[in-house]
Amino acid sequence: MKLRLIVIDELGFLPKDKDGSDLFFQIISHLYEQGSVVVTTNRAFKAWGKIFNDNTVAAAVLDQLVHHSEVAKIEGASCRVKNRKEQMPQAAE
Repeated sequence: MKLRLIVIDELGFLPKDKDGSDLFFQIISHLYEQGSVVVTTNRAFKAWGKIFNDNTVAAAVLDQLVHHSEVAKIEGASCRVKNRKEQMPQAAE
């Protein structure tokens, strides 16, 4: 099966054990220069060693992900929280 796009949302929300880190690396390596990968995360690149519990794996994953990529840093409040606040009825005064 050839994947053209994989989307990974909230990378780093939970840390990965060794097996999870190894499998993630294998997926990224398989897709490297073969398909597109979109990753969302709230973690800075320097914190990826903690996500993967291995600085070497984190560096290898980042090396492949950022090669030929565009990195967009979005700052500000969560759009989910903002949208929820807008949907909530105003409290009676």
